[in-house]
Formats: sequence, structure tokens, C-alpha cells
Amino acid sequence: MFVRLLAAFIIIPLVELYLLLQLADATSGLTAFAVVIATGVLGSFLARREGANAWFRFQKALAEGRMPSREIQDGLMIVFAAAMLLTPGLLTDALGFTLLVPAGRALVRRYVMSRYIGSVHVHVAGQQDAGGFSPDDPDIDSPVYTTRKPSSAKTIDATSYHKTHE
Repeated sequence: MFVRLLAAFIIIPLVELYLLLQLADATSGLTAFAVVIATGVLGSFLARREGANAWFRFQKALAEGRMPSREIQDGLMIVFAAAMLLTPGLLTDALGFTLLVPAGRALVRRYVMSRYIGSVHVHVAGQQDAGGFSPDDPDIDSPVYTTRKPSSAKTIDATSYHKTHE
């Protein structure tokens, strides 16, 4: 993983620089500079708009009482898109604009889900009251904690802890 990140931080800027130099050579240096500035300004405007839309959809999902997983994914992709658009370069701008468009986010979401869905393990521990409880509490001997594995095939490796008194 470290080697991949190191390669990405070395190779991507070199490719970006090469592409910007090729654009400047094909047009002019001023045009290449204008493209970088224009994509940054346009990207910040679009990221702000899409971010606000994602925030409203997030609040609506919470108000409806459902888990806002898609809205959180959209928000993270929009933040990543904004960072890509503020980075000078043509490849990062293309990736940033792709992530700002809802269809592009759906495409990236499908790719990521298909690639990582088998390798993710989720462990969920619930709280029963506002005070909460945990099997790691130092006074674990006072109440009895029972562990129950869910029977639904749609649940992803979840365990619940229920506080009972004997």
C-alpha cells in the first residue's frame, strides 16, 4: 500500500505536468493557465452547489428515519472532487468533474462497491439506553451480558449485546 501511495504521489504530478506542458505547447501558456484557473473556479462553484444538495438530502434522510448511507457517500465523493478540482492538472480535474456529476458518482459507487463488498467486515454493537453499556465496562460482573447473533442473511457480521439482570 505504501509503495502504491508513493508511486501515486510521484507519477500523478509528473503526468499532470506533462499534460499541462503539452496543452501549453498546443495552444499557449496563457491558455493553459486560464484552463487551470477556470476549472478551479467552476469546480469550487459546482462543489458548493452539490455539497449543499447532498447536505439537504442527508438531513431529509435523517428526518425520514432512514440511514443516510448514500448521502454520506455522496458527501465524501464531493469533498474528494473539490480537492481534485483545486489541484492544478487535467487528470485531477477530469476526476473531480466526474465525481461532481450524480451519474459519475453512481458509476464510482458501483465500482467501489463491486470491488470491496466481499472484503469489508462490519461489527456493530448497540446501545440500549442513553447511558449506554458495553461489554468492556469495568463493572461487567454486575449485569449479565448476553450475546446473540442475528439470524437474517442480510445482516453483515453483526453482534448485539443485551443488558439483562438475573
